[in-house]
Amino acid sequence: MIKPFTSIKFAAAALTLVAGQAAYAAQDIVDTAVGAGQFNTLVAAVKAAGLVDTLKGPGPFTVFAPTDAAFAKLPAGTVDGLLKDPAKLRAILTYHVVAGKVMAKDVKTGEAKTVNGQTVALKAEGGKVMVNGANVVMADVATTNGVIHAIDAVILPK
Repeated sequence: MIKPFTSIKFAAAALTLVAGQAAYAAQDIVDTAVGAGQFNTLVAAVKAAGLVDTLKGPGPFTVFAPTDAAFAKLPAGTVDGLLKDPAKLRAILTYHVVAGKVMAKDVKTGEAKTVNGQTVALKAEGGKVMVNGANVVMADVATTNGVIHAIDAVILPK
């Protein structure tokens, strides 16, 4: 027989766990990126480009999000230069965003139109997803307004 006190403790622990998951799942793209800790450069760029309100908006959006390591691969001074050019930065960042919520299992090889109006080349093969040659290194980070797929390179529009 289960003691009532033990059942109450178990129920409280279960509710705490569910509430914790709900709080995590209730974050938008920007807050999720901030909390992940590996998108610091991207978050700084989103702020500099004036895209915070957009990416906190209803969406849904699919963001192919370069990690800090991806930004580090760019030539020295590139990120600093882009942070000083909000229009160019906005064009690059919106090239990483597709309208709608597309989970990795739903990606089909072909082209997808980005929010900046240009297309990206998507490749889905053997359970791996690539966008313009960049590898998705962490897929399906669900947010309240879309999904984030971390990529290992910064992709550039034409």
